[in-house]
Amino acid sequence: MGMTMTQKILASHAGLESVRAGQLIEANLDIVMGNDITTAVAIKEFAKTGAKSVFDKEKVVIVLDHFTPNKDIKAAEQCKCSREFAHEKEIKNFFDVGQMGIEHALLPEKGIVSPGQIIIGADSHTCTYGALGAFSTGVGSTDMAIGMATGRAWFKVPAAIKFVLTGKPAPYVSGKDVILHIIGKIGVDGALYKSMEFVGDGLNYLSMDDRFTMANMAIEAGAKNGIFPADDRACEYAKEHGAKEPVRFEADPDAVYDEVITIDLSALRPTISYPHLPENTKTVDEAEKDHVVIDQVVIGSCTNGRLEDMKIAADILRGRQVNKNVRTIVIPATQQIYLDCIKLGYAEDIVRAGAVLSTPTCGPCLGGHMGILASKERCVSTTNRNFVGRMGAKDSEVYLASPAVAAASAIAGYITSPENI
Repeated sequence: MGMTMTQKILASHAGLESVRAGQLIEANLDIVMGNDITTAVAIKEFAKTGAKSVFDKEKVVIVLDHFTPNKDIKAAEQCKCSREFAHEKEIKNFFDVGQMGIEHALLPEKGIVSPGQIIIGADSHTCTYGALGAFSTGVGSTDMAIGMATGRAWFKVPAAIKFVLTGKPAPYVSGKDVILHIIGKIGVDGALYKSMEFVGDGLNYLSMDDRFTMANMAIEAGAKNGIFPADDRACEYAKEHGAKEPVRFEADPDAVYDEVITIDLSALRPTISYPHLPENTKTVDEAEKDHVVIDQVVIGSCTNGRLEDMKIAADILRGRQVNKNVRTIVIPATQQIYLDCIKLGYAEDIVRAGAVLSTPTCGPCLGGHMGILASKERCVSTTNRNFVGRMGAKDSEVYLASPAVAAASAIAGYITSPENI
């Protein structure tokens, strides 16, 4: 019986010729990652193991990104704890204020993750790195602690759903629209503990930034991971960013899938996820009929804070003004992306339009800082979750959308298509 991409990666790291869905295995890890929220908890559990050092100083990664620059004393203490641990254990890949970025944009940019690896991270959106043809998944802080100490982790091998993507997307239809459409189709538990494997000729029209966005939100369908083939585009990206030599894994022709779903990308429209679940989707055309007036727009996060996202937003905002009633917050995901925005003129376009350009941070995505919503306020956001109270007050509302829809809506003052701006 053949194996999927994910199953092949797991088998190779477990030293097994083959694995099957549901099998329990112990596998070697290439990267163990944590952030300022989860690392502080993991450090306490790490101490309980009795380990004096981490298993590999280059394979443990700590990124201070959620509440940094620190929003309050508690956040400062968490970061201090993480900082002291990183210095004591001589962790090479430690990213503090000034060097940090949003973790799931930073690790690929720095060449830390590459095709064929197994990566665990104490953050649910660690599945982002599947865009490079890696098996990456979120874990709890205890698993992170054991991973830091031993370089190994237990996994239950996931079954898989194959998504065959065909056709060329229309203008303003991006990876965010594709994944929101899929989540709307299968639901937030439609891929529960399964691997979402993306294949098909439609991949030719999806940039790496599109793929990162889609893999990032696999968790919003309940998936264990999302993964793309390590094709030439992915391998070129890895080499460009200095990652290790890519290792390619392809699914066997007789690999077993629980389901095969075909998506015609040419038939998709920009898609919005209404409160309070990512599966609650409508097309932009349906949303325009609802005339959803908004108070805030956030463009950024580990889902859509990359350079391509900044370009899309800047192209729409250029020469225009955001609505006077809409606070517009744009957050480049890394320091390098911030610099590129300045060099390419995107920063000026964004600021002149009346938006604010922020230091890299996860801040508003999880209701941490840099954009908290008051009672009954509405926000269009390029982030990944719109649960009750996700960005602030319990009776506020978050509408998930692409950077193009978010930028257009900031100008209009209500949810609209960029075609109408």
